[in-house]
Amino acid sequence: MQKHTRVTIERIEKYLQSGQFSDVNLYSFLYDQVVDCVSLSLYSVPGLDRISFQDAIKGSFKPTQVGVSVGPTWSTHWFKLKISVPSQTRGKCVLMFDSNSEGMVWSSEGVPLQGLTGGGGGNRHVDFLLTQDAQGGEQYELYVEVAANGLFGAGAGGDIHPPDTNRYFKLETCHVYVVNDLAHSLYWDFEVLLGMAKELPVQQQTNADALFTANAMVNAIRHGDKSSLLKAKEISNAFFEKRSQIGFSPHTIWACGNCHIDTAWLWPYGETKRKIARSWASQCQLLETYPEYVFAASQAQQFEWLEQLYPSLMDRIRKHVKTGRFIPIGGTWVEMDCNIPSGEALCRQFLYGQRYFEKTFGVRSSVFWLPDTFGYSAQLPQIIKSAGLEFFFTQKLSWNLINKFPHTSFIWKGLDGTGVVTHFSPADTYTAQATVKDVVFAVENNKDKLFSNQSLLLYGNGDGGGGPLIPMIERLKRFYKSLPSKDLNVWQGELYFELHRGTYTSHAIIKKYNRMTELLLRDVEILYSWLQTVKGTAYPRQELDRLWKLVLLNQFHDVLPGSSIGIVYDDAIAYYEDVVKSVKQLKQQGLDLVKGSALAVFNTKPFETKQLIALGEKKIWSELKPLSWNLLQEQALNENMTCKVVSMDKQFIVENNLIKAIFNQHGHLVSLVDLEEGRQVMDGPGNVFRYYEDIPLFWDAWDVEIYHLEKHWEAGKGNLTILETSPERVVLKSITKLSETSTLEQRIIITYNSKQIVFENDMFWDENRKVLKVEFPVHIKNDLATYETQFGFIQRPTHFNNSWDLAKFEVCAHKFVDYSEFGYGVTLYNDCKYGFSVKDNTMRMTVVRAPKSPDDKCDIGKHSFRYAIEPHKGGFAENEIVQKGYQFNIPTETAFVDPEIVSKSLFKLNVSNVIIDTVKATQDPSKYLVLRLYEAYGGRGTLELQSDFTIKECFESNVLEEKRQKLDIQNGVKIGFTPFKLITLLVLLG
Repeated sequence: MQKHTRVTIERIEKYLQSGQFSDVNLYSFLYDQVVDCVSLSLYSVPGLDRISFQDAIKGSFKPTQVGVSVGPTWSTHWFKLKISVPSQTRGKCVLMFDSNSEGMVWSSEGVPLQGLTGGGGGNRHVDFLLTQDAQGGEQYELYVEVAANGLFGAGAGGDIHPPDTNRYFKLETCHVYVVNDLAHSLYWDFEVLLGMAKELPVQQQTNADALFTANAMVNAIRHGDKSSLLKAKEISNAFFEKRSQIGFSPHTIWACGNCHIDTAWLWPYGETKRKIARSWASQCQLLETYPEYVFAASQAQQFEWLEQLYPSLMDRIRKHVKTGRFIPIGGTWVEMDCNIPSGEALCRQFLYGQRYFEKTFGVRSSVFWLPDTFGYSAQLPQIIKSAGLEFFFTQKLSWNLINKFPHTSFIWKGLDGTGVVTHFSPADTYTAQATVKDVVFAVENNKDKLFSNQSLLLYGNGDGGGGPLIPMIERLKRFYKSLPSKDLNVWQGELYFELHRGTYTSHAIIKKYNRMTELLLRDVEILYSWLQTVKGTAYPRQELDRLWKLVLLNQFHDVLPGSSIGIVYDDAIAYYEDVVKSVKQLKQQGLDLVKGSALAVFNTKPFETKQLIALGEKKIWSELKPLSWNLLQEQALNENMTCKVVSMDKQFIVENNLIKAIFNQHGHLVSLVDLEEGRQVMDGPGNVFRYYEDIPLFWDAWDVEIYHLEKHWEAGKGNLTILETSPERVVLKSITKLSETSTLEQRIIITYNSKQIVFENDMFWDENRKVLKVEFPVHIKNDLATYETQFGFIQRPTHFNNSWDLAKFEVCAHKFVDYSEFGYGVTLYNDCKYGFSVKDNTMRMTVVRAPKSPDDKCDIGKHSFRYAIEPHKGGFAENEIVQKGYQFNIPTETAFVDPEIVSKSLFKLNVSNVIIDTVKATQDPSKYLVLRLYEAYGGRGTLELQSDFTIKECFESNVLEEKRQKLDIQNGVKIGFTPFKLITLLVLLG
């Protein structure tokens, strides 16, 4: 070998390529023979139905041939293959079936055997092993179920574009190939050697040795002489046997196959069910071929689908789970979004996921596995530990656009201080191809070399499924070594993702349904917990489980964030509507059990509240006890506390004893005076809607980028009128033409004894890549604003001092955002929005976006939403803002009930900074109730849990509802708590 490194590398590359020179390079040795011995017939399923094997084989199959095209998009086509191996054929035979789409090979007995991915690129997998040792004359009958979509759907012009609904896929290949195993083995040797020569530092001896070895192997092979392959293999073996650790980093890479199947994204839920089977059948084939291979799969929902639709494949997987090589991982129902779901929804993800894994496989996951979700809530470490997991894995923050996350392996501590061992794969991907480049990058990119010399490499084709391919496993067999680890650094608080901030807003109707169904399920669980306690009513576990699973499914990290194709949302909305309808039926069935003559309100909020309750056109102010039925008793209106409105000089002045609000003719809040404090709240017109140009760098539905703040303009102005005036409340109405294509109708409500101004909105939206925000500039100055998150709050900067502050120009919040200084503050409440910002002294809520991919109709149509602004004396922690957030989101409903049942609270607390978020029956049949409480304001102390019923037993528990320590009961149950502590109890009432 001469000293011509670049030329030699290119020589080896050419020696492995198909196309030019493939008739004389290694490619010419890969197959000894191509045999045309397949008889084809085809049955195209009518419509877009995805039918079972049993139904498919009853179809009318007609003769067809290679070259036939099938479609349109999302349709299904079954090919029947009769294979007659010629009598003279010997050796290993594979079927090559390339439909340029996805497919599944089935046996004639209806057993799913292996998935196929047609077309080109690294995802290509079109070979199916017929026999390792053909003797000639073998007969095979197989079926191939072809899906008219690719691994990444059918985007028109690109993967994330809206799908081309009339796409057809051509059957390019259906032949039997006789494989030369030795040539294939050499091909993989060459790939690894070439990778070493290109990727390892040139100073390392191994770099030179690998290039020298590969060049010698090329020289040893003579075209047309199969025996020369043996000489090349001897050269290769000598290199790999003696290399040991010479020239390699002392770093342990734990390689694990996975295929990360998005539960929906560029394809609907129905196609995911087939992707699971295709992918996992292929992985079973690899597990049965490679004894060293290990594969991990997450999402209990996907296993349940497989169990229901492909029972024989599920049995095959169970066998591999028992060997420890097929690993159910993650512990959640789906790989969910972690920004938008409620705290209780996150708990249910783990509850249903861990219970399913334990019931089905006899194991729980110890690793929370979430490689592709768009940021991670600060309360997750506590929930993870409470659900019986010890570790967390992801890599998504490697996508950050502004700041590089500083750690690879570290302790992640949540709001309450709970820590979980966390690892970010330094390969910066969950779909590595197991190349030398992947491995070398993972070693070099490890940010914690001082503390840990270990990392995880996830390899395999993913997002659309597929998983590892044979070449990936063959490459890894040839490369990595290991050493032990050391202590780790700590990261405190949320893992904020500096990308995909638009997912707090895209597909607003899905966000609204999510909040609505979470709270509907909460309320009906409280109702039936009360009925179980008082009436002995059977708790509807099975139906509530079904409904919760639908909500959890829709919280998948490409559905709830709004980043899927349009047909996904047809399914998602149908599921939500099922939940709403079914919960209403359950609620009515429960109310029928207690109906009577007394007009009452069931207060599902865990605290005493005063509310204005509408009875037709009449409004009644009533005090309500927590978690109980309350007789509706009208209280006399204090004549000194009334609400009035005056219209003058194109302004509308609304005043009660607490505030004086002035709106201009367009509905802008130009002045808000706190009469108790003598303080002007506004620092400019509020309730102003503004358009921002919203053209991201690439990820349309996902991203709103920082430069959108540089280009904005005020939306069209409305006309304000008086809609309603009474001593109890004033309602103003504005109709605004936001643009030529979008309109807004708004009702502004002020009641006689509250500082809260409520804005009810009905909007028609039709825009192209614009985002609409509403803003309130206020007389407040603080470097931090307070945003509600799951089971607590996050304080984030209101300035752009540094790049970490700048990156948080758009953040997620739940029911409220509070902006306070010493002694005073303002809170912005909402009923279904999640994207917010507070910059300098302006509070902004992002209302709606208009991305065009992957759903070109995203958010076009009608929207309804509510928000409110409320000034308050004192800071955030002094005003029960968390409670008011619940009150703003949970409506009260009246019913005629038996007067004997009223006024008994299921549970109540003696402290205001701990919230009872959930009351439900246990998952397993019992008389115990599960209580989920959390400290909401960042304080510590001792609470006393009381009930108007007898507390017979009380146990500390966890997310999995296991009994822990039994607690003493003495006129209630006393429990110590610390800031943001999540407390789960099992309580037996009598």
